[in-house]
Amino acid sequence: MKKQKLGVIFGGMSTENEVSCVSAVSVIKNLNRDKYEIFPIYISKTGNWFKLIDFEQREKYGEELEGKEPIDNIIEYLKSLDVIFPVLHGMYGEDGTIQGLLELLKIPYVGCGVLASSVGMDKVYTKVIFDKAQINQTKYIYIRKYEDNYICIDNDFSEKIIKLEEITNIVTKELKFPVFVKPSNSGSSVGISKVHDEIELENAITEASKFDKKIIIEQGIIGREVECAVLGNEKVIASCIGEVKAADDFYSYDAKYNNQESKTIIPAEISKEKAKEIQELAIKAFKAIDGKGLSRVDFFIEQNTEKVYINEINTLPGFTSISMYPKLFEESGIEYTDLLDKLISIAFNK
Repeated sequence: MKKQKLGVIFGGMSTENEVSCVSAVSVIKNLNRDKYEIFPIYISKTGNWFKLIDFEQREKYGEELEGKEPIDNIIEYLKSLDVIFPVLHGMYGEDGTIQGLLELLKIPYVGCGVLASSVGMDKVYTKVIFDKAQINQTKYIYIRKYEDNYICIDNDFSEKIIKLEEITNIVTKELKFPVFVKPSNSGSSVGISKVHDEIELENAITEASKFDKKIIIEQGIIGREVECAVLGNEKVIASCIGEVKAADDFYSYDAKYNNQESKTIIPAEISKEKAKEIQELAIKAFKAIDGKGLSRVDFFIEQNTEKVYINEINTLPGFTSISMYPKLFEESGIEYTDLLDKLISIAFNK
């Protein structure tokens, strides 16, 4: 059987370059060598593209990686491949940009298309779509950085220019502390802060604006954080449910990747009825943004009420050895290597 030429693209210009590299190591290790001829492609933090030489024994990739050669003609190099597996997280990889390039070149690729990728990356517009789909979510305020001030956008998308200190009045009127302040376009919880009072709020908004001009201020939920993985195009299946137990105050970047006290429980200790509800909501959210291939959908189960709130959808979730997406499907009966095969197969049938 002739092997398929599979390009694995990783790294990228986002704040998640390092996480992407760790995911890529895991993916490449688990790909079926009998089916695929693998072509690792690294994008540096400055946007330069490299092919890797003698990659088989590598334990990690990144900026200091030796044995990489610049790709002189990126377009021709990509067109020489049969299919692409983007293992990119965050901006310029998960937001529809690389997907648009591959669409123009008519190269099959793993994962969501341009629309779902861009919408899924932008927390503001996922909320707009989830509102339309009537998927329950927490109250939020949307603001945008504008010169030395901010623009507050209401539910009708009318805009008003306000000062930073005025945002405090709006938040205390419409929401209750604690709240979460998030850049609209960011992944792995980069730039996100949990805020307990008015002083912390201003600092958190300033911090979030370093990563994106668009900012979400969201009502905090006291409860459990659970996640569900989905797989497919039209016929979509959902994994079992997993629960996140963050070591920090919330599941921050450090809690996800550096704090060994953070843990996941798979399957989550919830009722069959609650699990089914979350699986159905995960598939609905995936289809609402026109998802294809894969996503991981994150929810909260509110304490006392047991009400389910959607948090966000991740159209290119992590594939590290500890990442929830492959672990959830492994618990659901699909081993890592078989999962990769399914995702690549689905890429040809979008």
